[in-house]
Order: sequence, then C-alpha cells, then structure tokens
Amino acid sequence: MTEPNVPLTTPTAEAAADELPHANTAAQLRRFIKSRAYVPMHELRRRFELNGDADDVLPINTADGRVFVGLPERESQFLSDLVRQGDVGLELCRDPDVAIVVGVYPMRPISH
Repeated sequence: MTEPNVPLTTPTAEAAADELPHANTAAQLRRFIKSRAYVPMHELRRRFELNGDADDVLPINTADGRVFVGLPERESQFLSDLVRQGDVGLELCRDPDVAIVVGVYPMRPISH
C-alpha cells in the first residue's frame, strides 16, 4: 500500500511573507505625491509596485461626490484620506467625461 503524496515541509511564515505585495504606508504615498507637481496614476502604480488587474477600480467618496480610482483597496483608502484632509487633489478623466482618477497633485506644500 502506498501513501498519498504529502509534502515533506510546510511553508514558513517568511516564505508566505515573500509572496505578499509590498506594504506601503500612507506617509510614503503622501511624500511621493507632494514631491511632484503632478503624478499620473500609472506612475503611482509603478512607483509603489501596485500591480493588479487592468480593471481593478474602487470607489472613493470626495466632497464633490464618488469617484473611481485604479488602486488596490488599501492604497485607495490612503488616497481617500489624503483628499479628505485637503493634502491631495484629483484629476478626473475628461474624454470621455467619467468620474475616474487619472492623476493626483499636491494641494499644500509638505511640512517638515
């Protein structure tokens, strides 16, 4: 009688952590946006290694209503907080005219 194929080792927490996406912070996102006059969304995704599907889009609420941003959930929440605090502005797509974010820009200089 043969035994079923059972792995000899189990994955370690370290190996599992290597498979997780890079953990960014709200402060890193804020500093990066504040260091430039304008940041297109594709640059933000590239800089922070926010790889995902092309149709990954989440809604965020702003003072002007709901808009959609092509970032993972965690980073979308960071961006929503920065907008709500008045630190970051959003450029929306105008052709076609839809409420999807195509870029971000600083609203106030960064304080040290």
